[in-house]
Amino acid sequence: MHISSLPSPYGIGTFGKAAFEFADFLCSAGQKYWQMLPLSPSGFGDSPYQSFSVFAGNPLFIDPELLIEDSLLTKWEAQDFDCSGDSRYVDYGSLIQKRPFILRAAFSRGYSRYREEIEAFKSDNSHWLFDYALFMAVKSRFGMRSWQDWEDEAIKRREKDALGICLRELSEEIDYCVFCQYLFFKQWSRLKNYIASKGISVIGDIPVYPALDSADVWAHPELFALDRDFKPEFVAGVPPDYFSKTGQLWGNPLYDWERMGKNGFAWWMERIKGSRKIYDVIRLDHFRGLSEYWAVPFGEKTAENGEWKQGPGKRFIDALKAHFPELDVIAEDLGYMTEEVRGLLKYSGYPGMKVLQFAFDPKEPGDHLPHNLTKNTVLYTGTHDNETLKGFIKSSSDATLRYIQEYLCVSRKEDIVWGILRAGMSSVSDLFIAQMQDYLELDNDSRMNTPSVPCGNWKWRMTSLKAASDLSGRIRRMTELYGRLNDWGKSFETNQKSGR
Repeated sequence: MHISSLPSPYGIGTFGKAAFEFADFLCSAGQKYWQMLPLSPSGFGDSPYQSFSVFAGNPLFIDPELLIEDSLLTKWEAQDFDCSGDSRYVDYGSLIQKRPFILRAAFSRGYSRYREEIEAFKSDNSHWLFDYALFMAVKSRFGMRSWQDWEDEAIKRREKDALGICLRELSEEIDYCVFCQYLFFKQWSRLKNYIASKGISVIGDIPVYPALDSADVWAHPELFALDRDFKPEFVAGVPPDYFSKTGQLWGNPLYDWERMGKNGFAWWMERIKGSRKIYDVIRLDHFRGLSEYWAVPFGEKTAENGEWKQGPGKRFIDALKAHFPELDVIAEDLGYMTEEVRGLLKYSGYPGMKVLQFAFDPKEPGDHLPHNLTKNTVLYTGTHDNETLKGFIKSSSDATLRYIQEYLCVSRKEDIVWGILRAGMSSVSDLFIAQMQDYLELDNDSRMNTPSVPCGNWKWRMTSLKAASDLSGRIRRMTELYGRLNDWGKSFETNQKSGR
């Protein structure tokens, strides 16, 4: 479950009270891992996978109540810019309009008070923070348009004199951006330490590509396959698949892997280093793209007319292991698999992913079925891209439902959700992760994302933690019943550290 989905009186989940209470719930339920979506600032379509920076944090997660406790905000200011609305869904439009008033009020009181801490924060994060803050300040000046469309060509090309002028003219806006990042990481650190005190590790998602409209691409265009006008010749996506008959057109710029490899993938190593400060375990998104990636000509309306190109493969894995021999990784190896991709996964030693919603095809039973699983895997009910289990059951054919019921030995259709949860918990996979929506037996109106649908995603929220707390005993008993209560995750961690 993502931070945004936590209940909160301020329109979106935050690093405040509900996050601490959810950690308590996980502990009481006997769970050892909390997986989140990227904590980066959301961009196009409100997606955390189209972020303005892969290094920065989302200022919307800064908790106003904690700002009030720190005397950086008054409760009346927080109420004046309330974004609560419908507690079931995030209203990003309202948040983007109103939340900056709260953050700027905190900035006016807090920047000078915490100047020494902020200077230390700037020093520790100098490899990305300056570029991000300057990017957001200039982007604000140009009406939040994509940097490829900025009128000033010199700023677009990062010419020294133009950047110097921006630094002088936009110094306050730059300081504000830095302050928001300082608050984000300060509050996250407080929450992360509490989560760890409960014996819980955080799994964070690392999108394989940054957004085209990002500080990362603006600051390092030489690392991406762009033309002289900074337009991509090809963009990222995947061919027609389970989710879409026309494929998924992500639109992210592709890496110049050959150039990146010449300095040992230094930019990637800095990125992983930053992610390790935030998460305990990294889910490496779109792992198969390290073997082969789907390149779609820029301007195409769908992902159908792409072509496979060679990724960095073993060279990248070798660099990753050389820099981070103790790194805990989950390889998101879903999608069209080839022998090359399977070989790279085996070479890495990282556990791959299996998804129970992909298992129950009565015509072609596959390797996602529980009895076909192996230990060095992480099993999911579904990912953020899937339907909820209840929605999946409602949309399945009669033949599929009969197969599921026979496989799970479940007589009633309404018992299938917990039958699938039990199948995951009782599997041999080292780790089993379920969406919170599935434990709550919610329908597809609580689905997090529908691939290839650009708007209306990433909005689901829990309205209260009471329903979750009522579940803790049931989840704990199931965890205990299948031998995961005390040792759950130990084999996963052992495999990671041994490189198996």
